[in-house]
Amino acid sequence: MIIVLNKNVSVQQKANIKEFLEKKNFQIREIAGEEETIFGAVGISRVDLREVELLSGVAKVIPISRPYKLASRELKKEDTIVQVSKIKIGGNRIAVIAGPCAVESREQIFAIAKSVSEAGAVILRGGAFKPRTSPYAFQGMGEEGLKIMKEAGDTYGLAITSEVVSSVYVDMMAKYIDIFQIGARNMQNFELLKEVGRAGKPVILKRGLAATIEEWLMAAEYLMAHGTDDVILCERGIRTFEPSTRNTLDLSAIPVVKKLSHLPVIVDPSHATGLREKVIPMALAAVAAGADGLMIEVHNNPDIALSDGPQSLYPEQFEKLMRDIQAMAPVVGKSIEKIPYYQTASIESLPVKDTGGSQQLRQKAAFQGVHGAYSEIALERFFGDRLAAKPCKQFADVFSAVMSGEALCGILPVENSLAGTINDNFDLLLRHPDISVIGEQQIRINHNLIGVEGTKPEELTKVFSHPQGLAQCAEYLDKFPNIERTPFFDTAGAVAYVAEQKNPKFAAIAGKKTAEFYGLSILKEGVETNPRNYTRFYIITREEQAAVVSGGKTPNRGVLVFSTPDTPGALFTCLKIMADYGLNMKKLESRPIHGSPWEYMFFVETELADMAVFTEACGKLKESSETFRILGTFYSDR
Repeated sequence: MIIVLNKNVSVQQKANIKEFLEKKNFQIREIAGEEETIFGAVGISRVDLREVELLSGVAKVIPISRPYKLASRELKKEDTIVQVSKIKIGGNRIAVIAGPCAVESREQIFAIAKSVSEAGAVILRGGAFKPRTSPYAFQGMGEEGLKIMKEAGDTYGLAITSEVVSSVYVDMMAKYIDIFQIGARNMQNFELLKEVGRAGKPVILKRGLAATIEEWLMAAEYLMAHGTDDVILCERGIRTFEPSTRNTLDLSAIPVVKKLSHLPVIVDPSHATGLREKVIPMALAAVAAGADGLMIEVHNNPDIALSDGPQSLYPEQFEKLMRDIQAMAPVVGKSIEKIPYYQTASIESLPVKDTGGSQQLRQKAAFQGVHGAYSEIALERFFGDRLAAKPCKQFADVFSAVMSGEALCGILPVENSLAGTINDNFDLLLRHPDISVIGEQQIRINHNLIGVEGTKPEELTKVFSHPQGLAQCAEYLDKFPNIERTPFFDTAGAVAYVAEQKNPKFAAIAGKKTAEFYGLSILKEGVETNPRNYTRFYIITREEQAAVVSGGKTPNRGVLVFSTPDTPGALFTCLKIMADYGLNMKKLESRPIHGSPWEYMFFVETELADMAVFTEACGKLKESSETFRILGTFYSDR
């Protein structure tokens, strides 16, 4: 059952409710949401719900109708996000797990760990104990294989997952791995599930060979009832009458499970298809269907693999798959989960400027707009929940917050795929020589018509949004000639204004998150004229802190700005230097120099493969330019 507590429930009342339920042999889970706090009570005991409703501090009692209780969306409406080491699985992330079917040698695991880490995987997989159909097939290296995996994971910053095949191995494996994996053949090995649940570590639970979705969720319930809340469901194909594939990958299970359960769902296309040429298209299909992650088999030499070589990708195939996922992720409103390449411990050690008297100080990241703005969404995708978001009214205020120390970082939109460059922010970068660009984030802009619940679009008289938002939805708005299009300073701010006015004839155009944040309804999804609408953001910080915030991955992008002498071929000379040093330009744009009519600065964003070569090229550019500045270097997934 679900016990919804009064908003002003006291600590003593909570204790009394727990004591009453525990005496009735219920297990209690407390879930604190944004709107309310609930107790989830599960057990085989029967109790009259009216007895519970009469307890002091109880607002209402709701029976859970599903046979699975802890895994049910009825108990927990928000998605569960599983934290594993420094990375998270669930929410708006796509976490990629990669590695060989089996650990074969130290050289093999280290080579694969290096390649998948460089391509963007965050978790290393590998079987140390292999449940094989044939008793004569390779059975794995056992504990020695786990030791090798842990060493490789520590070397390349990857979390570790491996399959547990017997309850006698649980305690030993817990010393080496970050995530237990329950294989398809063991999904209903209930004694194993109980023992793994008691270990309290995250668990990847693969769907059984012929299991229904309910049976799959009931297996997850075993794990949760015995001690772990962090269960990751893995769809890996089921047995059908179709002989053309190893299994039939049931992608329809993803949206079904997400409606029934709050647990994250990942997909293993390698075991589902059994052939490497089918793995990549099915992996991309899983992302399109809403998967929270992928488990991909990768081998440095699949032709001689001791297990499942035909379904293992070559490292170069895996790298291409990661690029394809990166391109697709914004379309489904997600981003690829990354190992944080800034040093969290160093960030937390920096002094925080106390401007509000808060007793629990956190480093902040500044963005323009109000809560729910696209800039805040981009900020969360880059930093997760490691920094607190600080809203600012204007773009200039973001720079001020960073310069004053009120915020450690800031985020700025710099380019939209439809509207082009956001010149104001490039001009602001020019005016702040102590600011450096240390990262980028791309998101898809998905516009929605947002208003008071129950309102029909044809009943509206005014729609508020940023001028670009109104322009990008013009084709939809043209259907309603009676609606007045009212420009607003910000899309999220427009939603906040409509919520404040409570006028059913008013609506706003903005992102989905703003409707949730301000308690309004989405009257119509996807009202933009062109769905290929993306915005790219820069992450900025003070120059002296750039190394702390961006430390980790080697930069592969540089942002430069320079001006040239007023002589024939001056720009050509600079561009030729870049060409001679192999710097591939990704963007070139001119901006007028303030105070010098008809003179221009040139912004260049370039790929860089070698920092020493980049530094030498910049030295040559400086010699050929009148003014020259490196705005920043950073790592980009593009």
